Amino acid sequence: MANKLALIASKGTLDWAYPPFILATAAASMGWETGVFFTFYGLPLLKKDLKATVSPAGNPAMPMKMPFGPEGFQNINWPIPNLITNNIPGFENVATSLMKQTFKNKGVASIEELREAAVDMDVKLIACQMTMDVFGFKKEEFIDEANVAGAAAFLEFASDANVSLFV
Repeated sequence: MANKLALIASKGTLDWAYPPFILATAAASMGWETGVFFTFYGLPLLKKDLKATVSPAGNPAMPMKMPFGPEGFQNINWPIPNLITNNIPGFENVATSLMKQTFKNKGVASIEELREAAVDMDVKLIACQMTMDVFGFKKEEFIDEANVAGAAAFLEFASDANVSLFV
């Protein structure tokens, strides 16, 4: 019997979008049956128009790396004080651009590419019905491959999973 992975994705910022898609595609590439239940703030990761951003505010462990300049400059961890991250308009956009460029420079796939790979590998992408109702999302907003289901349906899938993770 093949291994089975059940993931719950509850966060939708750029930094929190990577773990479920990386784990799901890794498991699927190993032949595991894989399903990801997208709930609460993770649900927008299934939207056709994916706009994951990163916010350094309230995340003091987040290093800011520069995706340009000499290698030594790129390797510096730039601690950005909350005073700056919370008070400079547009800083979240800057942080998102820097992180995306750093990932690209390091050869890391984008969230869109990872999501497409998950679709290609038949990862079950499950949109939480309750979250859709609470936040007013419509099925048409999500990629065609997303299935809408409730917690009970996901629990049925997860009931015999070898690995279950909440990210």
